[in-house]
Amino acid sequence: MSPTGPAASDFPVLSAQGQVTFLGAGPGDPGLLTLRAVEALASADVLVAEPDVLDVVRSHAREGVSTPELTVVDVSSTAAGVPVLRDAANLVMEAAKGGRRVVRAVAGDPGLDGDAGAEMLACAAAGVPFEVVPGIANAVGVPAYAGVPLRDAQGADVRFVDARTASDRCWSEVGASDATAVVSTTLDSVAAAAGELVSAGRKPDTPLTVTIAGTTTRQRTWTATLGTIAQTLKQAKVLPSPEGHRPVIAVVGERSSAAQRDQLAWFESKPLFGWRVLVPRTKEQAASLSDQLRSYGAVPHEVPTIAVEPPRTPQQMERAVKGLVTGRYEWIAFTSVNAVKAVREKFEEYGLDARAFAGIKVAAVGEQTAAALIDFGVKPDLVPSGEQSAAGLLEDWPPYDPVFDPIDRVFLPRADIATETLVAGLIELGWEVDDVTAYRTVRASPPPADTREAIKGGGFDAVLFTSSSTVRNLVGIAGKPHNVTVIACIGPATAKTAEEHGLRVDVLSPEPSVHKLAEALAAFGAQRRDAAKEAGDPVTRPSERRPGARRRRTTT
Repeated sequence: MSPTGPAASDFPVLSAQGQVTFLGAGPGDPGLLTLRAVEALASADVLVAEPDVLDVVRSHAREGVSTPELTVVDVSSTAAGVPVLRDAANLVMEAAKGGRRVVRAVAGDPGLDGDAGAEMLACAAAGVPFEVVPGIANAVGVPAYAGVPLRDAQGADVRFVDARTASDRCWSEVGASDATAVVSTTLDSVAAAAGELVSAGRKPDTPLTVTIAGTTTRQRTWTATLGTIAQTLKQAKVLPSPEGHRPVIAVVGERSSAAQRDQLAWFESKPLFGWRVLVPRTKEQAASLSDQLRSYGAVPHEVPTIAVEPPRTPQQMERAVKGLVTGRYEWIAFTSVNAVKAVREKFEEYGLDARAFAGIKVAAVGEQTAAALIDFGVKPDLVPSGEQSAAGLLEDWPPYDPVFDPIDRVFLPRADIATETLVAGLIELGWEVDDVTAYRTVRASPPPADTREAIKGGGFDAVLFTSSSTVRNLVGIAGKPHNVTVIACIGPATAKTAEEHGLRVDVLSPEPSVHKLAEALAAFGAQRRDAAKEAGDPVTRPSERRPGARRRRTTT
């Protein structure tokens, strides 16, 4: 769905020069963008941002927005791995003077993170109108996601320190106080910052948390004290590291204590936190499932295993749709989202809309199919009350009654590989069925080489199989998933197919629903996490386990 909010045409045209919106993109979680930020992005002609920030905001920009690449202009900083001087100001000014709406997106908040102030002054000096859309600052958002509240009922002071620019006086003042200190630094400079605070008067046993990649599914937090943080990072094999320049947020004070953080670390304790989950479905079908997986902390990776194409001979579908309009059918039954899409496309081809369904009873299998119909403007008359399958639909389908049913025919638009269960059941109930091929399913092209390698080499933590065809097609185009990968199946038939392909099924959905399947995988992840904690073991992802470890199937 396109982003809601005003489009570019909703705003007055700026003739001489454009305007600039300095926008805070937050610490990294795209869900932390403000409503005003989404509106500004939807109306932008030009979007200027560093690559990491661009990944956060791009999905809210309108189609065709220009995203010029920022050029590193400071060679020495590149060698250090931290390019800091860029030509962003020149790009912003050039676009604005050309009459375009520019969004300059920065990480965190424009007023607290980065050097957006200098670019704002340049706009003011040139008479270019600008506005500021605040964002969640890194120093505020990251501790919240790490389970470290900065204040409590006692209302202790909070001091924010940028270790890169902090003066001796700053360290002395913060070290001499008992305030909670939020220190922006880099991974390999954390120990030095801790040393500054100890030298200034803080006790070495003062609690400390260090969070890297905050608010993203790559987030990791270490709990230590000012005196032990160097040893903690070394024992965790985090340092030394070529990634030591990566930014971190360190929180110093009693609210960083391990006992308290264990209770408040809501983000990193999500049941599938950081899991790479393979979703082998068509892209349209995978969207809502991927959103659900993200809510559990997972990183979904969508790999289409089938492609949907029109039927080879469209005449049968054309006759059926015309019969739908002329009153040939009492019922139409949709068993998939693709069937809804196929009929809708044929309607649009003939200039029809949802009003053509007037007087016809509509059945749908599955909540996603029902949602697709509602989006089309059609409310289903019948959805299975129990199992969301052809069998479930037949249990609720009324037998044909010549007294109450003026027409005895059902239109069933389906895939070319659909089973005959529904057709046979409807005929047994007394109905005539036009079983029409509405679309064909063909095997998709193989995914990129790195994805195939991750599948076979154990780079994914879990795979969700939503049908027997997704098992066969994934193995056919990408190879068999590694034995450390958790295999989750939507039902017994799919599980049987997986086992026939040499896969060990770990999770079986209690109902044939993609959302119940995701819930079952989340429950499996939660049980696995709890078991590790109870045993005193570190919580790891399945891809971090040694090959051949035994697992038990979980049904929830």
